[in-house]
Amino acid sequence: MRPIARSLTVLSLLATCLASPAMADFKKGTAAYEAGDYATALKEWRPLAEQGNTDAQYGLGLLYDSGKGVPRDNAEAARWYRKAADLGLASAQSNLGVLYARGEGVKQDFKEAARWYRRAAEQEYAMAQFNLGVLYEKGHGLKQNYAEAVHWYRRAAERGGDADAQINLAVLYASGKGVPQSYAKAARYYRMAAEQGDVDSQSRLGLLYANGQGAPQDLVQAHLWLSLAAAQGDKSAAKERDLLAKKMTADQLAHAHKLAHGWKPKK
Repeated sequence: MRPIARSLTVLSLLATCLASPAMADFKKGTAAYEAGDYATALKEWRPLAEQGNTDAQYGLGLLYDSGKGVPRDNAEAARWYRKAADLGLASAQSNLGVLYARGEGVKQDFKEAARWYRRAAEQEYAMAQFNLGVLYEKGHGLKQNYAEAVHWYRRAAERGGDADAQINLAVLYASGKGVPQSYAKAARYYRMAAEQGDVDSQSRLGLLYANGQGAPQDLVQAHLWLSLAAAQGDKSAAKERDLLAKKMTADQLAHAHKLAHGWKPKK
């Protein structure tokens, strides 16, 4: 299994970030984007972006970043993100940080990535908090500091419900880096991510229940979480589940199957 479950450079999606004023052209562009009509979105947003509308600027950045409706152009994406970022839009600050971390459209610069992540993170933008935590954990552009990584992961995990932050925080608690080692707290954060459908967390949570680490040993719960991970293609979880099943009674297996059949991820 991976010691760090999520990558640094995750691009945000155009969703709640676009809290725009009530203007027909902007809404038309947003509706077009959501319908996959990126050319219309570009047409509607560009004039607004040129007039200084931060949400439209962010939208143009996202189109160029992903190559939707236009040839992919990270330099142009960075230009539009920067316009919105300079005006304080957290989503644009976060994505500009991503481009600096990846060296796409701009020269790779982890210090600059950290600067933009921090501006967004201080606005409680969970993705930026997670990415800033990764920079602290890895020592990229910042002095390696596990305690700071924990701080930012926790803010993203608790306030933003970010599954990536939850699993990385769980890993740090399990290993005792930046915090006192605690399987109980690791299990808590694995569960938070597992309940959102994260396959790695489901597998790891299942193993904690199977071994009685961080929670009383519970073969039913172990089988449930390993089964859910296996259903998502985790072959190791499937193997552990099958080995576990040999230790369970018929009633325990029936209960675990019932729980798995009725399980739904939390939104």
